Amino acid sequence: MAAIVEFDSVGLRYGTGAEVLRDLDFRLTGGGFYFLTGPSGAGKTSLLKLLYLAQRPTRGRIRLFGEELADAPRDALPAFRRRIGVVFQDFRLIRHLSAFDNVALPLRIAGAGEREIEGPVREMLAWVGLADRSSARPATLSGGEQQRVAIARAVIARPELLVADEPTGNVDADMATRLLHLFTALNRLGTTIVVATHDVSLISATPGAQMIRLEGGTMVDPTGALRNPPSSPIRGEA
Repeated sequence: MAAIVEFDSVGLRYGTGAEVLRDLDFRLTGGGFYFLTGPSGAGKTSLLKLLYLAQRPTRGRIRLFGEELADAPRDALPAFRRRIGVVFQDFRLIRHLSAFDNVALPLRIAGAGEREIEGPVREMLAWVGLADRSSARPATLSGGEQQRVAIARAVIARPELLVADEPTGNVDADMATRLLHLFTALNRLGTTIVVATHDVSLISATPGAQMIRLEGGTMVDPTGALRNPPSSPIRGEA
C-alpha cells in the first residue's frame, strides 16, 4: 500500500526560537499502526500538530494522502482535515454541546442526516461506556469520561488517518484495553493510526505495530524501516 504520510527533511520552530523538530524523514504506510514515543520534550506533540495540520513546517516538505501540502492553498486545508480524526490531550470538547452532540459533530459536518447519525453515535457511546451519559455536557463529566467522548468523536466518521495524543492517559487499565481494541478494529478497516504514548503496555499489546521514536526533536530510526517502509503494513492480532 502507498504511503499516506511522507516527511522529507522537515523542521519546525515556533517564532524565532530553536527548532523543536529537525531533519525528519519518514514514510507512514496507509493502513499501518504506529506508536509515537520518546521522553517529555522530545517533540511528540509538535509532530502530531504537523500530522493534523495545526502547524505547517518551517522547512522541508510534507505529502499527505499523496498530495503536496506546500502547494495546497489555505482554503483547501479543511477538506484535508475532514479526512483526519484527532484525539487531543486536552480533549477540546465543545462545552455547550452534550456528549451525544460532540460525538455527532463530524457526521453533521460531513452532511449526514439525523436518521443516519442517531444509531452510530449511540453505538459508539455505548462502546466507550457512556451510553447513560449521552445528554451530559463536558463540565459534568470526569476527565476520563471527557477523554472517552473525545475518542468517540475522533473515530465516529472512520477517518483515513487517526492521530491520538496520549488517548489512554485518563482512563483505567480495563478501559485502556477496550479503547486499544477500538483503534485496532478501526485499523483493520483501513485507517492509519498514530498514537503518542508513554504507556509501554499499549505497545506490547499491539503485535505488528511500528514505533516512531523521537529524542531531542529528531527521529531515532537505526534500521531505516520508517524511511523505506514495506509495501504493505503489518497488522497485529486483535
